[in-house]
Amino acid sequence: MNLKLKVWRQPSSSSPGKMETIDAPEINPEMSFLEMLDVVNERLIAGGEVPIAFDHDCREGICGACGAVVNGVAHGPLRGTTLCQLHMRYFKDGDTIVIEPWRARAFPVIKDLVVDRRAMDHVIQAGGFISVPTGSPPDANAIPIAKVKADRAMDAAACIGCGACVAACPNAAAMLFTSAKVAQLALLPQGQPERYQRARAMVAAMERESFGACSNHRECEAACPKEISVNFIGWLNRDLMAATIKE
Repeated sequence: MNLKLKVWRQPSSSSPGKMETIDAPEINPEMSFLEMLDVVNERLIAGGEVPIAFDHDCREGICGACGAVVNGVAHGPLRGTTLCQLHMRYFKDGDTIVIEPWRARAFPVIKDLVVDRRAMDHVIQAGGFISVPTGSPPDANAIPIAKVKADRAMDAAACIGCGACVAACPNAAAMLFTSAKVAQLALLPQGQPERYQRARAMVAAMERESFGACSNHRECEAACPKEISVNFIGWLNRDLMAATIKE
């Protein structure tokens, strides 16, 4: 495959950026998108040029480190996948591919396609945990949990915190991410003591980090590589309302 890439290039957070056209000839269709970028970077380095900076880690769709907007879609056109799971066979020979970083005020660009996603860590630090005494692990069946609730908690826990929901949202909201992290704990008995305090604290942190407000476009659900349901946003809103009333 012979492709043409239009890539966002920005030397640093304090420098202006621009789109740059880069030829990508002889690309194997079985390569992942990140492997294609590896090949392009090898050629850039061999030619004495600066390689494209991009995030990656496990390359198995687990860690959530990779991320870019491909042809206007977070993680690319294939639904339910991370960027590392997107393969070049989903493009056609001669295609022009536009690659940009996540676009959000809360995600400042560090370099090229790399953005600072620490804002999501700050939301987790505000309450995405359970405060319990440490000790030996309890027996597996010591705390009975209904299968329906356990399954829903697992669905919420599937969120890998990649930030695609923020990049896809017209308002750059982090409601899907925050609601998943709240629900995965609120659905379990261990998460009940701090349930409402957690909801208030994490939403407050989300607002401090300059994420936008949710306006129910549902672009977040469409872009999420783990297909997290927007129903969790409703769960978060109910907990937040209950927390406000209790306060």
